Amino acid sequence: MKTNDIFNLLHNAVESKFFGKKISQREMADRLGVSMRTYQDWKLGNSQPQAAIAIFKMLGELEDGDALRIIKRLSNELKDQG
Repeated sequence: MKTNDIFNLLHNAVESKFFGKKISQREMADRLGVSMRTYQDWKLGNSQPQAAIAIFKMLGELEDGDALRIIKRLSNELKDQG
């Protein structure tokens, strides 16, 4: 799976969390703290954040429950910062 496929999959998953309400690329970019152009490039596969690739690979090494626990912890910490 390519990195842009992962971003598209995650974007769709976030939309489904909100009962299918469409989330624009601009809104998603704002949520992530990046420019809309950067987010578009990620979704199109024109560029890929190298850290994201490493993070995905590292999470893939963990058991599902451990990966979920780490993701939730990181998400909560990022919410507290922003």
